[in-house]
Amino acid sequence: MSPEQLIERENQLDAADGIRHAFAQVNGLKLHYACRGDPSQPLMLFVHGFPEFWYEWRELMMAFSDRYFAVALDMRGFNLSDKPASLKEYRAKHILEDLRQLILHLGKRDCILVGHDWGGALTWGFAAQQPAMVSRFIAINAAHTWVFAQALAHDPGQQAASAYMLRFRQPGMEEELSRDQCAALFDKLGRDGQPATWLDAAARARYLANWQAPGSLTGGLNYYRASPMTPPGDREPGTASLQLDREAFKVKVPTLVIWGEQDRALLPCLLEGLDEFVADLRIARNPQGSHWIIHEQPDWVHTTMRNWLDTIDAR
Repeated sequence: MSPEQLIERENQLDAADGIRHAFAQVNGLKLHYACRGDPSQPLMLFVHGFPEFWYEWRELMMAFSDRYFAVALDMRGFNLSDKPASLKEYRAKHILEDLRQLILHLGKRDCILVGHDWGGALTWGFAAQQPAMVSRFIAINAAHTWVFAQALAHDPGQQAASAYMLRFRQPGMEEELSRDQCAALFDKLGRDGQPATWLDAAARARYLANWQAPGSLTGGLNYYRASPMTPPGDREPGTASLQLDREAFKVKVPTLVIWGEQDRALLPCLLEGLDEFVADLRIARNPQGSHWIIHEQPDWVHTTMRNWLDTIDAR
C-alpha cells in the first residue's frame, strides 16, 4: 500500500472513535502518528514500548482529548513508521531527536510527555535533556536510566528479571516471536501464564497486524540490540561497564511515576532513590497492576493522571 492508502485504511478503522492518522517527515524519517482532539490545545504526547505501538494509548487518548491534543506515535522501527536498516540508527540519541522534531512538527514548543516501557525509558532521557520542551512528565512502569543501570549492575533480582533482554538481542528472535501467529508475543501481554483479558478480538487483530508489518519485529528488537542497558551475560559485563554522568539524568520538570507493582520485568526496587533525580516527584503505586496496567486498569491510570495534572495546574 502507498502511504496515502495506509492512512486511509487507518482512518477508516478509527473513524468511530474520532482518531485521525497522519505521517510526519522528521529527522530523515517518516513517522506515523494517531491523534485525537483540538490541535490548538496543549499537546499530550504518548510514547509506547515493546511489543506495542500507538494503539497502546487508544483509551487514554480518548479520555484526555477533552482538553489536550492527544498524539501517540509509532516510534521508528514499529508498525507504520519507517524502519532504518542500520542498528546504530536505533540508539537513544536518534530516537530522542525524533521526539524533539515531532513536537515542533506538530506546531508546539512543549508537551505533556507520557511514556511506558521502552517509550518511558527514552522519555526519562528526553525530560532530562529537554526540560524546556516538557511541561509535565508521566512515566508508567518505565525505569529511570541511572537507577536502572545501577540495578542491572548490582541487584540480582533485577538482573534475573531482565535476563530476557539478552535473549531479545540474539539473531533469529524475529522467527521465534512470529511463530504460530505471534503466540509468544500474545503470551507476553498476559500475566502469570494467563491470556491478556483486555485483548478483545479487535485489539488482537490490530496487534497482530502491527507485528506482521514488514520489518516491525526487527525494528522493535533493535531497541534491545542497540542499547548498552543490559544485565551481565556470559560474554558481556552489561551496564557495569558504563561510565554515566549522574547529573545528566536529573529531571527538573514535575514528574508523576505510575507503577503496577506486579510487574515481573521491572521490579519495585527501581523506585528507590528516584527522589535524588527528580525534585518534583509523585509516585502512584498500584498493588494489583502489572507491567500492562495501562490496559488492565485504564480508568485508574486516567484518574491518577488527571488528578495529578489538576494539582500541578492549580499551583
